[in-house]
Amino acid sequence: MRLSDFDKAPENELPFNTTEPATGLQADSVAANGEAATIPTPAESQSVLKNRNFVTLWSGQIFSQLADKVYLVLMIAIIESQFQSENQSISGWVSAILIANTIPAVLFGSLAGVFVDRWHKKEVLVSTNLLRGVLVLVVPLLLWLTKGQVVANLPLGFELLLVVTFVVSTLGQFFAPAEQATISMIVDKPNLLSANSLYTTTAMGSLIVGFAIGEPILALADSLGASIGLGVNIGKEVLVGASYAIAGILLILLRTGETKQIPTGDEPHVLADLKDGVRYLGEHKQIKGALIQLVILQSVIASMTVVAVRMAELLPEIKASQFGFLLAAGGVGMALGAVALNYIGQKFSRAQLSLYGSIGVAVALVGLSFSQSLWLSLLCLVGMGVFSASVAIPMQTTIQSETPEEMRGKVFGLQNNAINIALSLPLALTGLAETALGVPTVLLFLAAISAMGGIFTQKYNSVD
Repeated sequence: MRLSDFDKAPENELPFNTTEPATGLQADSVAANGEAATIPTPAESQSVLKNRNFVTLWSGQIFSQLADKVYLVLMIAIIESQFQSENQSISGWVSAILIANTIPAVLFGSLAGVFVDRWHKKEVLVSTNLLRGVLVLVVPLLLWLTKGQVVANLPLGFELLLVVTFVVSTLGQFFAPAEQATISMIVDKPNLLSANSLYTTTAMGSLIVGFAIGEPILALADSLGASIGLGVNIGKEVLVGASYAIAGILLILLRTGETKQIPTGDEPHVLADLKDGVRYLGEHKQIKGALIQLVILQSVIASMTVVAVRMAELLPEIKASQFGFLLAAGGVGMALGAVALNYIGQKFSRAQLSLYGSIGVAVALVGLSFSQSLWLSLLCLVGMGVFSASVAIPMQTTIQSETPEEMRGKVFGLQNNAINIALSLPLALTGLAETALGVPTVLLFLAAISAMGGIFTQKYNSVD
């Protein structure tokens, strides 16, 4: 039996589907770019939680996101315990892991979306999580088999960690566009904003867990593992690997209504499909504008991850090593913003939310540039997170709702690729800019980028 055998009935014929068609009062809200948006009633906004398929996908995302965020913490813990020498900096080891984790995003982000369009989305979701779970679970065995072996002046076990990280990240490139495309398939358009709000809340929650309590959770898993006879320093791999595996198992229950596509041999070349996706973005300004806005936002957020370390060093109340609390504050703000959008977001058009959010992010960054207090800094970062949510969620909803099913994998793959590049460049440049110009100047520059990005996107979409 194949995974697709669970998935033969269309969504509207599933016996457990409780998502009802949009009914009740609906009003048209005209955006600044002339876009008309249907505003659902409060009951319709909550109906996404009655959609069993969405809840299944969301549950799988919770475990998958948790594993993603804690994975790098796991790698650092393994390096500290098995490879780092006494009085040796860990930076070189960690940098190698980060590079292995980033390269697949740049190389395969767009191509993965092309293949996702050709494959059964549910099978991609299930298999990528199960395979990642297996890879993490075999890490202790690989380290045991290669203990003491050296190849090219590096421990063989560490080189295998690099390979595992590369493959895990590659599988993630396929999971991301498949997940985004599936949301559009199982959630009605009026409920997409609510669905994306819940997804953003979950992503930010897992980010907070990863930064703030990832290390103690892994230490607790090791202790529990040792107490039940799994062995010393194995529980943390079991925790992360099991999280991926549970996500895959939950997603087996998902029903998307997809039909199994039989390859005919007439499919266009992968590069032709990729060009088709680029062409489609060029012809649809609303989608391209939303993508540009997301790239700008992600660039600002990535820059803040670098600036946060220096901010923590300058603030008298905390140490540089506690910069995770500053990032967690931004995560809390995004979670709060996502929840708020679920209730009040329908009162505004998506274009309005994006513009107001971009300006709000800029104001928060300006306030942060003048802050010399921990509590004021935390308040500004929470505010930045709230406004970031009002940019990210409506723009993601725009891409999902306006992209036809046959183009979603290509478009989401290009989006994934563009955002990953947008995340990489600031990480390389912000540190140099901060050293040369100082934290306040960098924050003001980021504020200007955010405000101009929102205004540019608004005007770009309003031009016929």
